[in-house]
Parts: sequence; structure tokens; C-alpha cells
Amino acid sequence: MPRPTPQQPTYHRLFTLPGTRAFTAGNLIARLPAGMFSVSTVVMIAGTRGSYALAGAVTATGLAATAITAPWIARLTDRHGQSRTAVPATAVAALGSLSLLLCVHYGAPDWTLFAAYTATATTPNTGGMSRARWAHLLADDPEALHMANSFEQAADELCFMLGPALAAFLCGTFLPEAGTLVGAVLLVTGILIFTAQRATEPPPSPTPKGSSPLRAPGIPPLIAGFIATGAVFGAMEVATLAYADAAGHRTAGGAVLALQAAGSCAAGLLYGRPKPAGSPQHRLRSCLLAMSTLMSLPLLAASTLDSLPALATALLLAGMATAPTMITAMTLVQHRTPEDRLNEGMSLAVTGLLLGIACGSATGGWVAEHAPPTAAFAVPTAAAAAALLIGTLSKETP
Repeated sequence: MPRPTPQQPTYHRLFTLPGTRAFTAGNLIARLPAGMFSVSTVVMIAGTRGSYALAGAVTATGLAATAITAPWIARLTDRHGQSRTAVPATAVAALGSLSLLLCVHYGAPDWTLFAAYTATATTPNTGGMSRARWAHLLADDPEALHMANSFEQAADELCFMLGPALAAFLCGTFLPEAGTLVGAVLLVTGILIFTAQRATEPPPSPTPKGSSPLRAPGIPPLIAGFIATGAVFGAMEVATLAYADAAGHRTAGGAVLALQAAGSCAAGLLYGRPKPAGSPQHRLRSCLLAMSTLMSLPLLAASTLDSLPALATALLLAGMATAPTMITAMTLVQHRTPEDRLNEGMSLAVTGLLLGIACGSATGGWVAEHAPPTAAFAVPTAAAAAALLIGTLSKETP
């Protein structure tokens, strides 16, 4: 199978590998709903039941269920293959989404909403499966793999930038249930296209030889770093929305947050182009230092300038450090995870992020409610500093 030229890998050459365009297209379609479901669920439940507290509790329950279920789904994926696992797991998740839609539409008891949304926790980690394919195809070309990971991170940012906007448009223009319905259709369609590309699928390992990724050297501190980084994302989202609401610009909060994702997307694509310098561990520490520094900008903009445009500019700049950090950390997960447990290793990283996002959202929300809105920006700043401390204290691992 032809590979990108090791001396000068480019994004164009990356997608000359047979099957890569098709599995990427399918994966992007399947990944877009990840940025839609939470917003769609909140709008749908709050709009019909009149309770943001209920909507938040339902989404939090689904997030917790995903953190528990995702590693198990990924372990099955490593043992039986992506196509054999992802399709039935997606079918269960889609049925959960449709059940939630029907329960909301027909006024079913509140407990049914929790049960239905919990079923969506079987949604496969589409980003992790895509990264596993790149790691399989580019195992002998670290420069091209670095570029592929950069593209994947940029794709994540793009989906989380477009997904909420699409969900809000569908729910506001048509029906409160429209975002959930379209998201379920996109998820199923994308997974079917993705899993149809068998030639690029990593071979299954029915009897894995490697131990759990959590026991692999260097993985536990990486997961701890993902939790701290997730707290940055969760707290920054809540802090920004609370600040915009307090300033009388509630509808502008989403657009301001999109700038952070846009900065991260652009930085991710640029970070993937040059040849990586130094070991991934050293690069990660440099990225964490940059993220810790830039994440203080929103706090400074909100507390000293007290201006939404200034906050938007600060978020754009702060976002430029997150993608390089995530790209390098994911590369280290790929390097340190046993080859026959790659999907599980990727899923554990995402689980750490989800756990961090939940903790960051809860902490940021509590601070925003009990202190001035600007004080909530101290939470992501502290979380970024914690991620830097974890990375600095971590031992160098081959």
C-alpha cells in the first residue's frame, strides 16, 4: 500500500492512501452529531418541559454513562473489529435517541428521559476509531502520523464548532425534536459509510496479548492530563455563557465559544505541517506551558476590560494552544498503548476528557452562580495549570 513520502508529508498526500477519503468522510458525518446531541437535548427538554435543571441532569447522566461504557465498547472493538462492533453499538445509541425524542414529545415521565438518554452511551468513539486507522496505516511513518493526528484534532474542533450551531438552527427553525432526529440519522449514516471501508480497518485481536492500557507505562499520567484538559473545556464553556448572559448578550455566548474552536482548528492544521521537533513528551510539556499561559487571557480580558469583544479575542488566542496539546497527547497514547488495544487506549483518553468536562462544568457553574461572572474564568486557568503540573512531573517514557 503506498504511503506519503516520509521526507515531505502533506495533507494532500495523506489522503492518497486508498480508502482514507471514504473512511474520513464517513467518520466526519458520524462525528458531527457529537456536537449536536447535548445542545439538542437541552433545547428539546427545556423547551417542552420548561426546566433547564432537568435538561442538565439528563445530559449529565448520559455523560457519566458514556464515561463508563466507552472503554468497554472500545475493548470489544479491539477484539472483534470496528465494523462488527460499531454498527450494533450505533443502532442501540440511535434507538436511545429516538426513544428520548418520543418520550419528550408524548410527555412521558421524567425518569424515562434518563433511561432513554443513557442508552446513547453506546455511541462508538468515532474519533478514536479514525485515529486507530491512521496509526495502523502509518505505523512506519511518524511524520505522516503526526499530520494525520493534527487533521483529526482539527476535525474534532470543526464538528464541535458546527454541531451546536446546526442543532440550534434545526430546533429553532423546525421542531424542538429536529436536532435529535437529524443527529441520529447522521450518526447511523456516517458509521455505515465508515465501517464499509474494510481495507483500512485495523485487524481485530480476539485474544489480546497486551495488558490493559491503564497498566502501560506512562498512560496513567496522560489520562490525568486529559481529565485536567477536559476541565479547561467544560469550565471555559460555562464561564463564557454565564459572562455573556450577565452582560445581556445570552445569544452571543455560543458564537464567542465558536471562536475558541476556530482558533484551535486553525492551530491544529498548522501544527501538523512542520516536522515534529524533539520527543513527544518534550513537545507535550511545551504545549501545556503554552495552554496554561494563554488560558489566563480570558480571565484577564473579562476582569480588566469587561468587554465581550475583548473576551472573544482572548478565546480565539487561547484556543490556539488546545489543539497542539491534544494532538501531542493523543500521539503519546498511540505510542504507549499496546498495539492490540489501540481503540481502548483512545477511548480511555476520551473518557478522561469527558470526566474532566463534567467536573469543569460543575465547578465553573458553581463559581459563576456564587461569585461574580468573571470569577468563573479562574477555573479553566487553574485546570490548565494543573495539566501543566501533571505533564511536568511525569517521567519520560520511551
